[in-house]
Amino acid sequence: MALRSVRDVEAASDGVLHLAPGDVVTPLARERAADLGVRLVHGGAVSAPPPAAPRADHPGGPAKGSGGLQTPPAPVGTPSNALLRRGAPVPVGLRGSGSLRGGRALVVGAGHVGQITALRLAEADSFDEIVLADVAPGLAAGIALDLTHTSALGHFATTVRGVEAVADAGTCDYVVITAGKPRQPGMSRSDLISTNAEIVGAVARDVARTSPQAVIVVVTNPLDEMTHHAWVTSGFPAERVMGMAGVLDTARFQALAALEGAGRADRIKGFALGSHGDEMSIPLSQSTVGNQALSDLVPAERVAAVVDRTRSSGAEVVGLLKSGSAFLAPGTSAAHMVLAMKHETGQVLSASVRPNGEYGLEGVHVGLPVRLGPGGVDQIIELPLSTTEVTELQAAAARIRDRLGDLESSSAR
Repeated sequence: MALRSVRDVEAASDGVLHLAPGDVVTPLARERAADLGVRLVHGGAVSAPPPAAPRADHPGGPAKGSGGLQTPPAPVGTPSNALLRRGAPVPVGLRGSGSLRGGRALVVGAGHVGQITALRLAEADSFDEIVLADVAPGLAAGIALDLTHTSALGHFATTVRGVEAVADAGTCDYVVITAGKPRQPGMSRSDLISTNAEIVGAVARDVARTSPQAVIVVVTNPLDEMTHHAWVTSGFPAERVMGMAGVLDTARFQALAALEGAGRADRIKGFALGSHGDEMSIPLSQSTVGNQALSDLVPAERVAAVVDRTRSSGAEVVGLLKSGSAFLAPGTSAAHMVLAMKHETGQVLSASVRPNGEYGLEGVHVGLPVRLGPGGVDQIIELPLSTTEVTELQAAAARIRDRLGDLESSSAR
């Protein structure tokens, strides 16, 4: 059993991709097969490629940069669209048996967010090893052992190990940085900037020394600024350093919209862009439920209330907990990003990344829609946003840039 990706399709020089029994073809690979006219052969039987989704250069196709968001229907016997659903777990058929499991992922910080991230990654059974690292003596090792005790119940064979230093983890393919001080009631994410910059910078430098080819996913707040700081201190290419917040804020938006009667959360589409904070924006032009606009199903004032509540959901959780901050949704979101890269699902999701002219932006990490691959960001997707939505995105980038100036001034003192 093997996972067949876009690379396999593009390597099929004779126009035929031969599939062994049990092989799984990703939805993105099927879309690429349709584009190239590559036939899929299942045990001797030829499966014609599915019809391609309309493209930007065809009449009636989606606007340029939409990244194939309209997914063609999969033929009988192919994986379900769970592979493309935002927040969906890795299907059991894609869990890491044989050639599908491999590599090592490191989660830095064994607090609540790190624990949930490690749990989700272990349960996916996609890696040979998950390593938790935390400077508190015995904490990561204790959590790792406790998590290992769930392997029979969770049906995974991934090894889980705990260490006190990044260097002790070994060479890793993916590194999730959750280490840092959590928010307390009354604190904003920006209040943490100086304290957490020191922590994130040290971790990023250690990762660069021990895992120079890794992809870094930053979870530590303030998210956009810490992602930029990890990029600078690691020296990694921009495509290999990203922030998690967009997946989390999108999931919150979906969950809250579902509470308004819009439908199941996993069937609500949308993207949380901009900053992970007050400047977060959700372009309602891209918010749909099936073939209907969200605004057709939920009154406009309720949609606006959902967006506002999404923006302040982190603070709402902090206020309810009294001590500490959200961890279930953030940890699950970070793991989701890693698994999207590991399995090359082709899913378009939101992440804090460094644009190069997209949406008229550059020189700052900001939440944008992206397609991820095994090596990080494959593509920044340019959605057909309205003028107002683009303006909001550019305003968020400007505020992040201002805060980065404050961080740099603080670091220089």
